[in-house]
Amino acid sequence: MEETFYHYFIYKPYRMLSQLGTEGYKGKKGLAELFPFPKGVYPIGRLDEDSEGLLFMSSNGKLVSIINSAKFEKEYWVQLDGDITPDAIAQMQNGLTISIKKDLVQTKPCVVIKLNEEPQLPPRHKPSRAGQHRPSSWISIVLTEGKHRQIRKMTSAVGFPTMRLVRVRVGNLHLGNLESGEVKPIPDLLEALG
Repeated sequence: MEETFYHYFIYKPYRMLSQLGTEGYKGKKGLAELFPFPKGVYPIGRLDEDSEGLLFMSSNGKLVSIINSAKFEKEYWVQLDGDITPDAIAQMQNGLTISIKKDLVQTKPCVVIKLNEEPQLPPRHKPSRAGQHRPSSWISIVLTEGKHRQIRKMTSAVGFPTMRLVRVRVGNLHLGNLESGEVKPIPDLLEALG
């Protein structure tokens, strides 16, 4: 008999952990607060607590390495402190050296585009401090890797700290018009990703 798997994609809200439970994390929120996920369903991939956007849940643990592989592009919309320059964009596109757990790591070349308009996203329950000290700008960044807090470290390294970070696409699956905290079941996760 063929095993039945459950798959979901969600808009992980800002200030929520990328895990179901919060035992040992006093005052934190977990994904179990969003939906009564069936037993055996877990997150695939991660988004930092202060990042938001597209996150997958599945009962098929074998999908973890496939989805986290370089095969699937991950696109993020990033609000930056300051009006990003063409030189800073070029530095990120070409790859730069960042520190991950005290090791210096070279990022792979990636696609970075300055967005001409602020993207249409659900409001964050705690607004970013953008625009308080200097103008802000938005970029789209497409990666095929996912080092710890990589985008935040990249934008900081070129002088434009990240104010808001939203994953909007993995492979062919887009966040679309999902609202923050919304959960959608999907029949076949790999097929949806393309």
